[in-house]
Amino acid sequence: MPVPDPTIRHPIAGWKGTAYLRSVVKSPLIEVGDFSYYDDSRGPEHFEARCVRYHFDFIGDRLIIGKFVAIAQGAQFIMNGANHPMGGFSTYPFNMVGFTDKPAFSADGLASRGDLVIGNDVWIGRDAVIMPGVTVGDGAIIGAHAVVAKDVPPYAVVVGNPGVVKHLRFEAATIAALLAIRWWDWPVSTIQANVALIAGADIDALRAVAYDAP
Repeated sequence: MPVPDPTIRHPIAGWKGTAYLRSVVKSPLIEVGDFSYYDDSRGPEHFEARCVRYHFDFIGDRLIIGKFVAIAQGAQFIMNGANHPMGGFSTYPFNMVGFTDKPAFSADGLASRGDLVIGNDVWIGRDAVIMPGVTVGDGAIIGAHAVVAKDVPPYAVVVGNPGVVKHLRFEAATIAALLAIRWWDWPVSTIQANVALIAGADIDALRAVAYDAP
């Protein structure tokens, strides 16, 4: 069986609604790890236009997506360009509509919350919204229609609006082991040979393989 290729566009034979993001993302301010995909029946090639909102070069914040991330249709990543100035009496963007001599496209007066970071092996449900500056930890699950405004711990399940941690997927010792093993950083051939263990629930067996993995 051939080793999977993270550079192809459509990983599912006969279905063009899913694309590996590295094949469709153009912005240098968006970083995507291998095998992370977006699924959208309307065309996953429109990921940047439909899903990455208010992402302006003059602000410079980055959207960083790890490896093996699964993103469902309509997920929204809200970047710092969505913010309005809040240091004075009005939040209206006067410079944008010509009331002042300040450049219309300027970060002046805007509060940046930093990069928006999605960890590895994260599943983001349909129409979920992730706000500026949020970090979603490895192995987390973001439920459909959740609105996430706070950092998400590794292997947490977040649901609702506002998004809250419903529970952790595993006990603390197992989460610590998974974060140490970091199977997503193994060579692709090693991952392929151990899919059953990675998709399983035997941490001791996975740990035993990790000792031999490069």
